[in-house]
Amino acid sequence: MTFLKRLFLIIVNQGKEALSRGGYADLSDEELVAKIVAKNDTLLFGVLYDRHAKMVYNKCYGFARSIDEAEDLTQDIFLMLFVKLASFKGKSKFTTWLYSFTYNFCVNYVNRNKQRKMSDNSIPMDTAEYKISDEEVSDETIYEMKSAKLAKSLEMIEPEEKSILLLKYQDGASIKELSEFLEIGESAVKMRLKRAKSKLLNIYNSLD
Repeated sequence: MTFLKRLFLIIVNQGKEALSRGGYADLSDEELVAKIVAKNDTLLFGVLYDRHAKMVYNKCYGFARSIDEAEDLTQDIFLMLFVKLASFKGKSKFTTWLYSFTYNFCVNYVNRNKQRKMSDNSIPMDTAEYKISDEEVSDETIYEMKSAKLAKSLEMIEPEEKSILLLKYQDGASIKELSEFLEIGESAVKMRLKRAKSKLLNIYNSLD
């Protein structure tokens, strides 16, 4: 077992120990983060892990090829989160920041594994050309897509496009929140959403 895996298990076990003692339930995420950063407290970080591990795992599973891979991604994210936690400045809710942190990590992970961008029956996205319609794809169109076919379509678009669509339609992020996540203007967010939706719909309609 690697050092990082040992550290992860220590964090998880300390979180359970801390929760069993009580006294932390009334702390907000933001207060908990401030205490963790102030003392580099792994015990309190275990409490933070216990609160959000399921959410992070669910997001990782959307990018992973298996349960084991999703679990590994979740561990990697929390280990990196412990290192980067001081970069949380409280400009948004911690959960909002954590969503962004998780999606960015997963997008970078997928981009490092370019062969994952196509499945056996998919089209290489680097060479395919899709006509981006001038017409706006409505939210209703996205919500009405069949889940299995939609999931396959999402695997065939760029990770960045998949990320912004999941944030918008799975997590319910607003345009303003997406602007904060991506650190771009709201008009740029709307344009990226339009392009991602149009490409997704083209791929969706091309599948049997």
